[in-house]
Amino acid sequence: MRDFEYARPASLADAATAFSGGGEAAFIAGGHTLLPAIKSRLRMPDTLVDLAGVAGLTGISSDGDRLWIGAMTTHATVAADATVAAKIPGLTGMAKLIGDPQVRNRGTLGGVIANNDPAADYPAALLALDAIVDTDRGSHAADDYFQGMFATALADGEIVTRVGFRVPLASAYAKFRHPASRYAVVGVYVARFADTVRVGVTGAGPGAFRWPAAEAALAADFSAAAVAGLTLDPADLNSDIHAGAEYRAHLAGVMLADAVKAA
Repeated sequence: MRDFEYARPASLADAATAFSGGGEAAFIAGGHTLLPAIKSRLRMPDTLVDLAGVAGLTGISSDGDRLWIGAMTTHATVAADATVAAKIPGLTGMAKLIGDPQVRNRGTLGGVIANNDPAADYPAALLALDAIVDTDRGSHAADDYFQGMFATALADGEIVTRVGFRVPLASAYAKFRHPASRYAVVGVYVARFADTVRVGVTGAGPGAFRWPAAEAALAADFSAAAVAGLTLDPADLNSDIHAGAEYRAHLAGVMLADAVKAA
């Protein structure tokens, strides 16, 4: 690593001050993506601002039709929390599939969605569960928040504080995991509400996205039979050493049916 200044603020105001202190700065949450990038000098911040000590960024609460999860809440906490299990059991199941125990005990919700890796799990859940992303500067609807590979609606220095998931009637997540990284080769989150069905897909393309055709089919008949044989258009999907675009297109249909059955 190249030398850098290390700040551990106790408040959002202090974090913003440390970030804007001059030179290139970076926020760190769990560090699973940022630390390897710094070690390989793909990222060379002059200041590293650790959010672990900032008050008010952890915790889980229920408020009306929303389940709120603090940005620095770990995946392991989400997976074990009784409120999450009672309100959105599909989110519990998804959290249990993230990485391995070491990743789940250090990785955070806010870190995942701020980084927006195209194969991360949470982006699909935010889209399917009609989430709201609160920050120190305002709020973003999930449909507007994700803007392509590693790109989000966050402005420079904007800090995610919490995420509000809309509580569905039923939901579930299914993914085909890469055997080494446990990232989603393709992951599909399905959520049924009284007025609509939403489907979020991750891993298949350059970023998480909704699947309108699946949503329309499930709104008419929420069953695996209603989406039997449904696949994505491979034209805009990823093709790499792990899987080709046509394989991912087919796999999305398989994961969709699995998620519907689980929900």
